[in-house]
Amino acid sequence: QVQVVESGGGSVQPGGSLRLSCTTFGVIFQADSPGIMGWYRQAPGKQRELVATITRHYSITYADSVKGRFSIDRDNAKNKVWLQMNNLQPEDTAVYYCTVELKFWGQGTQVTVSS
Repeated sequence: QVQVVESGGGSVQPGGSLRLSCTTFGVIFQADSPGIMGWYRQAPGKQRELVATITRHYSITYADSVKGRFSIDRDNAKNKVWLQMNNLQPEDTAVYYCTVELKFWGQGTQVTVSS
């Protein structure tokens, strides 16, 4: 059974930083799978949207809104993924979800950016 657990959310002021962590259990990628892991977010009243994804070969995709501010990384041996978020802005406020191959999702962690 696959489990996806996020941590590291919280409240910060604009310009602050947070680092989200995602720990997984029971994940086994097929040999020919890109093994995509990543982060999506959902703000109140909005649809869930891509933040960043990373394959096990370290091919990375960022949403335009976070390029230059957020950085994604992973540990292939442990199937863990992190999201370093710098220069956070109020529009980054959302629940952040970790995903494995867009098939498995965590419960989400709240990120609030407010002065």
